[in-house]
Amino acid sequence: QVQLVESGGGLVQAGDSLRLSCAASGRTFSSYVIGWFRQAPGKEREFVAGITRSGGSTYYSDSVKGRFTISRDNAKNTVYLQMNSLKPEDTALYYCAADRSLFVPIASVSYDYWGQGTQVTVSS
Repeated sequence: QVQLVESGGGLVQAGDSLRLSCAASGRTFSSYVIGWFRQAPGKEREFVAGITRSGGSTYYSDSVKGRFTISRDNAKNTVYLQMNSLKPEDTALYYCAADRSLFVPIASVSYDYWGQGTQVTVSS
């Protein structure tokens, strides 16, 4: 089992950057793929980015590709989401999630463990 805690959200202006962190408990962090999801009011939760267990492969939604970067430090049990060139449409509650899959699922239902989320608000 793993527990996840997100941090790093906040209120920024369009064009600014933020770095979100997802800190995990447990000794088997490197056994989990990690996904970042977001959910805006009135919308479904959507996949943003994902990273394999070793960090060797990363995946992004088309809406953030080229602007966001996911990375992980297994020694620190932490995954990061660097968000650059933020847009008002990036405003959402951001969650990290963990799963023992060999690949990175895009569907939220595939993930077993979730954090509580961190709010990102981008003003125009």
